[in-house]
Amino acid sequence: MPLWIIFKVDMSDLSPEEQWRVEHARMHAKHRGHEAMHAEMVLILIATLVVAQLLLVQWKQRHPRSYNMVTLFQMWVVPLYFTVKLHWWRFLVIWILFSAVTAFVTFRATRKPLVQTTPRLVYKWFLLIYKISYATGIVGYMAVMFTLFGLNLLFKIKPEDAMDFGISLLFYGLYYGVLERDFAEMCADYMASTIGFYSESGMPTKHLSDSVCAVCGQQIFVDVSEEGIIENTYRLSCNHVFHEFCIRGWCIVGKKQTCPYCKEKVDLKRMFSNPWERPHVMYGQLLDWLRYLVAWQPVIIGLVQGINYILGLE
Repeated sequence: MPLWIIFKVDMSDLSPEEQWRVEHARMHAKHRGHEAMHAEMVLILIATLVVAQLLLVQWKQRHPRSYNMVTLFQMWVVPLYFTVKLHWWRFLVIWILFSAVTAFVTFRATRKPLVQTTPRLVYKWFLLIYKISYATGIVGYMAVMFTLFGLNLLFKIKPEDAMDFGISLLFYGLYYGVLERDFAEMCADYMASTIGFYSESGMPTKHLSDSVCAVCGQQIFVDVSEEGIIENTYRLSCNHVFHEFCIRGWCIVGKKQTCPYCKEKVDLKRMFSNPWERPHVMYGQLLDWLRYLVAWQPVIIGLVQGINYILGLE
C-alpha cells in the first residue's frame, strides 16, 4: 500500500481489525530505514542492564543495609506513582490499608523497650499477608492458565476479562508478597536486636536460657518431645530451641536462614519436611527474585530512555 494512502485513510470508516492493520502499516512505514538506529538502541539497553546489574550486586554485597532500605522504599513508592497516573483506585485503596497497618506494626517493632506481645503481633501480621499473597498469586496463575486453555468459555467469561482478572490477582499476590517480606526482615532485625539474643555482627548481648525463645524472648513451656496444643517447640541442629511459630516466621517471613542466637545455618529442608510446606520456601525465593524487576527495572528503563534522548535516538 502506498505511503500517502496509509497516512490519509479515514480511520472512522474502518472496522477494528482494519484499523489495527492500518496502524501496523503506519508503524512500519514510520520506522522504515531505521534498522541501524534500532540496533544501537538495543546495544545501549543491553549494556545498561549489564552495568546496572553489576553495580547493584556490588552495592548489595558492600552495603546491604542501605541497599535493602532503598529497595524497600522503591518497592513501596514506585507502584504508587503508576497507580495515581493510571487511575487504579482499587489498588490505591488496598495499598493505603496495607501501608497503614504495616506502619503501625513496624512502629511497634522498633520501640524500646519492646512490649512482650509485639513479636507475636508482628509475625502474625506478616505471616497472614504472606499466606494471602501466596493464595492470591496461585489463584491468579490458575486463572491465566485456564484462560490460555480456553476453560473460561465453560463459564461464559470473555477471554479478555478472564485474563485481566488472572493478571491482576497475580500482580497483587507477587507485589504484596515481596513488600511484606522486606518489611518483615527489617522488623525481625529490630526486634531480635532489642531482645538482645541476636545482633547482626558480634556476640549476643544476653545469655540464652534453655527455656527461652531467642526470637520473641518468651518462656518455652512445651518440651521438644511433647505435642503442643497450640504450637510445638522446635530444636535446631545447634540444639537451641524455639517456639515453632517463631522460628518458622523468622526463616520464611523474616528471610533468615541462620539461628537467631548463634547464627548457625538452618537446614530448611529438615525444618519443612512436609512436602506441602516446601512450596512456601520456593515462593519466598521467587519473591526475592521479583524484587529486582519491580524495584529496579523501572529505574533502569528510565535511564535507558534518558540515554537515548540525549543521543537523539527515538
